[in-house]
Amino acid sequence: MTRTEGPPSLLYAVKQVELAVRARLDERLRGSGITVPQWTALTVLARREGQTSAELARNAFVSAQAMGDLVAALERGRWITRTPDPAHGRRVLIGLSDEGWSLIERLAPVAAEVEAIMVDGFDDAERADLRALLNRCRTNLSD
Repeated sequence: MTRTEGPPSLLYAVKQVELAVRARLDERLRGSGITVPQWTALTVLARREGQTSAELARNAFVSAQAMGDLVAALERGRWITRTPDPAHGRRVLIGLSDEGWSLIERLAPVAAEVEAIMVDGFDDAERADLRALLNRCRTNLSD
């Protein structure tokens, strides 16, 4: 194997950004009683309520097993509701409780602050370009 010169790969750069965002969110959420994976799940539900645990796991980027633990913790915090799916008797749909919505409203500025730090010095066009490029990457990698 030979050594390579030049900048790190895009994959490495994306992972480093992910880790830096996670560290900043961990730091800022520490006193709130919620973890970053729990926050992610709640924000996914805020965008689209009424997901099964399996759907929520896919959309929150965790395994089905990890989502089981997350759902249990979110229930203990009274941040979610679980209701039978009227269209499919065995499915249970997860949504945000009033407490969950309140938590989202209280912590949204914290997440916005981390995002603002991440794009500090970017103009509006650069922010829009970054969002569009990242969405294209996601789409390209989708099944």
